[in-house]
Amino acid sequence: MSSTLPLATSLHRATLDALRRQAPFSAMTEDELLWLVQHLSVSYYPRDSVLLAPSAAPPENLFIIKQGTVAGATADGQTVLQLAAGEMFPLGALLAGRGAANRYVAATDTFCYTLPAADFHALLAKSPEFNDFCTRRIASLLEESQRAVQSEYALALDDETRFARPLASLVRRAPLSVAAATPLADALAAMEAARVGSVVVADAAGRPAGILTLKDVLARVTLARVPLATPISQVMTPDPATLPADAPVADALVLMARQGIHHVPLVEAGRLVGVVSEKDVFALRRLSVEGITSAIMRCDDPARLPALAQDIGDLAHSLLAQGMDAENLTAIISSLNDRLTERIITLEHEADAALAGLRWCWLALGSEGRMEQTLATDQDNALIFAEADDAQRDALLAFALRVNHRLDTCGFPLCRGGIMASNPKWCLPAAGWQQQFSLWIEHGSPEALLNASIFFDFRPLAGDAALALELRTWLNRAAQKNPRFLHQMAGNALRNRPPLGVVRDFVLSEDDAHPHTLDLKLNGATPFVDAARIFALAAGSPQTNTAMRLRAAAPALNIPDGELADWNRAFHFLQLLRLRHQHGQQRAGQVPDNHLDPDTLNPLDRRILKEALRQARKVQARLAMDYGL
Repeated sequence: MSSTLPLATSLHRATLDALRRQAPFSAMTEDELLWLVQHLSVSYYPRDSVLLAPSAAPPENLFIIKQGTVAGATADGQTVLQLAAGEMFPLGALLAGRGAANRYVAATDTFCYTLPAADFHALLAKSPEFNDFCTRRIASLLEESQRAVQSEYALALDDETRFARPLASLVRRAPLSVAAATPLADALAAMEAARVGSVVVADAAGRPAGILTLKDVLARVTLARVPLATPISQVMTPDPATLPADAPVADALVLMARQGIHHVPLVEAGRLVGVVSEKDVFALRRLSVEGITSAIMRCDDPARLPALAQDIGDLAHSLLAQGMDAENLTAIISSLNDRLTERIITLEHEADAALAGLRWCWLALGSEGRMEQTLATDQDNALIFAEADDAQRDALLAFALRVNHRLDTCGFPLCRGGIMASNPKWCLPAAGWQQQFSLWIEHGSPEALLNASIFFDFRPLAGDAALALELRTWLNRAAQKNPRFLHQMAGNALRNRPPLGVVRDFVLSEDDAHPHTLDLKLNGATPFVDAARIFALAAGSPQTNTAMRLRAAAPALNIPDGELADWNRAFHFLQLLRLRHQHGQQRAGQVPDNHLDPDTLNPLDRRILKEALRQARKVQARLAMDYGL
């Protein structure tokens, strides 16, 4: 049943205020909203009643859900969307002047505002904000969300000024300490090995009793001609000034200025836990891509690379605050991780004479191969090489093992599935890789192809790139010639359905480890990744990045520009949500993951998440249509 809203100002105001809490009404002017309110009717629909049925004729009304839940289903009864308060339908049909394709049914007792079609078109002409939202729905929602995120992170950066950070955040390694009786020769050798500018003299309980810096060595040891057999206690600065590890950086600056010192030991409960230098404090300059890249390329000590890996994460937070989109942000994170990996590879390769003269290429797989790394990623890599004897292959495996472990110390955990270059299964000559891919393409079971999918994202990272590029050319030809393989890949991709509910917004995990969550990677981003991989293989595209794969395949598949843009916007919103979720976990001292409780989202982001998952269903619908699934 339906009734026109009375003209009572108080009721108008209540309706206007309720609408203003949702996009796009939140961006509309007071006059535009008041006009809308005056043209609305409100209707009640009991559970299971049909609000709108498929028809050849254009819809008579726009529906705006006031309260309750509406499910949209295809003609064959498959539920494809679920709408909640503040959402509108059927926008596409009204804009195109065609009949609604879906059946809309009240999943719960529901109240809706209805706006006649003529008034809907009048409002499109009257309100630029309403028009923009209706014609660019997901883009408009994302822009509103991005503005809110930028404001949130910028405020966080203002609150966390660099000099208010705790001193413990500057500590990158365990402090170097020796006993009071240690000969100078041993203490200086330890400083040189650790490449530090000071050594703390600690008592038996671990309390700082003195400190010796390189500047002290010049005046007290070298110029004073003190024998190197002398105990360090005779030349150290006794009873050094210390600060608690949780003291702010500003306290260290004041202490250094007052006492003319350049190193401050940090203590917890009186025990030594770290040392900060003047250099550490002034290294808190603004992070930049250029600065981190330069520091990585200049680094000659692998032990210093974990600190630079942490800088990459800090830069990601800064770029989030500046409003950078997920496509560029994940590309920057991946590029910097590439530079870090390349530096590790170079340092380990230069130290191994057994590798001289060998042609090899380090392959990035999975998210690194796609240039889509977030803040929580393990290692997925492999090696391809030209012909080598057993001894040379053993040398390559030993080299790869050192690189894998170096990456582990930099925050890229060893792959639990063993997909690493140090695994003999994934350290193969070019012919071996062709044989392996041939087995997957020609004889692979659905389960084997599911586990092998990330190998099809390989990208050359270091070494002789020609080996990888030749393999890519061969692989694209082999995939295109085998429709059974692509059909199986498509079938696998469709097994992973986006977790949209019928009665509730989302289908959430009941897993004890991550209850009441959805996996933003597996159930959100992966449907786009899987579809784009198949489209690229079918089109013979050399691209490995998801968005670039979709763009490259769109002309051959006749995908409309607007649809393609919505797919990529949805995919990158899911990536951005992963980054924000992981960063929040890191700030809270938790191990970052992809398991998000949607109840923690604000209403706008929850709404965009639903729209993004609907776009994932549309990508899968296209995949199913192309492969008859």
